Amino acid sequence: MKTSPPDRGPASGKGPAPGKGSALAEVWPLSPLQEGMLFHADFDAQGPDVYVIQRTLTIDGPLDPTRWRAAWQALLARHAALRAGFHRRRSGEAVQLITREAALPWRESDLSHLPEADALAETGRLAAEECAERFDLGVAPLLRLLLVRLGPDRHIMVLTAHHILLDGWSMPILFDEATAVYAADGDASGLPRTRSYRDYLAWLARQDKDAARAAWRAELAGDGEPTLVAPADPARAPALPDQAVADLPAALTRAITDLARRHGLTANTVVQGAWALLLARLSGRVDVVYGTTVAGRPPELPGVESMVGLFINTVPVRVRLDAQQPVLGLLKDVQARQSALLPHQHLGLAEIQKHAGPGAVFDTLVVYENYPRPAAAPGGPGTLSFTTLALRQATHYPLTLGILPGDRLEVEVSYRPDLITPELARALTGRLVRVLEQVVADPSVPVGRIGVLGGEERRLVVEEWNATAGEVAGPSVPELFARRVASA
Repeated sequence: MKTSPPDRGPASGKGPAPGKGSALAEVWPLSPLQEGMLFHADFDAQGPDVYVIQRTLTIDGPLDPTRWRAAWQALLARHAALRAGFHRRRSGEAVQLITREAALPWRESDLSHLPEADALAETGRLAAEECAERFDLGVAPLLRLLLVRLGPDRHIMVLTAHHILLDGWSMPILFDEATAVYAADGDASGLPRTRSYRDYLAWLARQDKDAARAAWRAELAGDGEPTLVAPADPARAPALPDQAVADLPAALTRAITDLARRHGLTANTVVQGAWALLLARLSGRVDVVYGTTVAGRPPELPGVESMVGLFINTVPVRVRLDAQQPVLGLLKDVQARQSALLPHQHLGLAEIQKHAGPGAVFDTLVVYENYPRPAAAPGGPGTLSFTTLALRQATHYPLTLGILPGDRLEVEVSYRPDLITPELARALTGRLVRVLEQVVADPSVPVGRIGVLGGEERRLVVEEWNATAGEVAGPSVPELFARRVASA
C-alpha cells in the first residue's frame, strides 16, 4: 500500500493564520445552526465530534488526480464560505473569519495492488481515520479530501467536512462544479457567477425575530412536557451514531407518492405523520414533538439555490393525536401547521425552546433529504461517473430518522448505541414500514386503529405475556355465592 502523507497546507498544519495581516478577507456572523454546532464543539473538545460528515464515492473513468485536486482547490477560491474559521471574541460573540486563501487538505493512497475486497476494507479504515481526526474549528478549511486508487480507471474519493461549513444541498453543487472545473483543466472562470453565503446571513439579520418567537410560542403552547424516548441527561458525553437501514418496497414508495399527490400533500408529510404515530407509541403520549431539518433557503433570496454553506435549521414539529380522527386529517393538519410556520423557520432552535418552554424539547429528529442530485455526466470516452458508496450523517440525537427519496425510499435510523439497542433500531424501520402500509391502504382509518407491532411482536404481547391461565384451587367466587344463596 502506498499512501502519501496528508498534505494539510503549511508545515505547521494550521494553514494561514486568520486575522493576521492580509490573510483575513471578511468577518461574518453565524447562522443559528452554526451557533449550535459551535456550542457543542466548545462543550466537549475531547470526545468524538458527531458533527463531522463524510461522503464516500467511486469515480469510474480515466481520472487525472492532479487535475482533480486543482479543481477542488479552485472551489476553495470560488466559495468564501469554504474558507471560514470559527472564533469567539472576548465578549463571547461568535464570528467566522474568512481567509483570503486556504490550501486544500489532500491525501492520496494507492491500493491498486490489493484484491478489491481488501482494498475496499482498507479504504473503509482510511475513511474512519479521516473521521476520527477532529477539526480545529478555528483553522480553515474545515474539509479534507482522500483519493484512493483502485485501478487505472477506478478511484474512491472520501470527502470529510465539518457540518458547520456546509449542508447536504451544497454537496451536489460542489460535485457538479468540480466536474466542470476538472473538464476545464482546473479553470473555474467559465462557471456562472455565484452569490456568497454572506448574502444569506444578511437576509437572516433582516428577519422579524419577534414575530417568529410569537408564532412558535403559539404553536407549542399548552403542553409543558418534553417528548423523550431516552432518559434526559444534559451531562451525557457525545457518542458516534450507529445505523440501521432499510429500503421501502417500490410499490409502497409509489403508493406514498400517489397518496400525497391525490390529497395535495408531500411525501415528506406522509412520512412525518407516520413517524408521529410511531413516536406516540414509543413515548406513551398523544401530544408529541419531534425535530425536523428544514432547507432554510428562502426563495426570495436571488441565487440561493446555488449557494454553498450551512442553510439548514432544526425546528420542532408538534402533532396532536386524536384516536377518532382519520389519518388523512392528521396528515393535512401536520402539513398546514408546518406551512403556516414557514416564514418563521429561520429562528434558531435554542431561541425557540427558550421562549416556548419544556414542551418544545425533543430527542428524535426527522431528516427528509429533498435536495438536488448531482447532474448526470455526459457519456462518451474520457468522461467520469460517480456512485455514492457511503454517507455519514451528523447528529447528536438519540434517534434520527433519515429518508432518502428515490424509486425506493431509503429509511435510515441513526441511533446512539449507548441509549438505543440495535434490536430496537432495526425494529423501528419495520414498524415505520408497517404504519406506512396501513396509511396508504386506507387513509380514512381512525388514528387509534393504526397498529405498529408486527405479527411476532403482537403474538409475544397478546399470547406469551398474557399466558396467565392456570388451575384455580377450590370453587370460584360465583359458585360460592350460589351455594350461599341456596343454603339461605
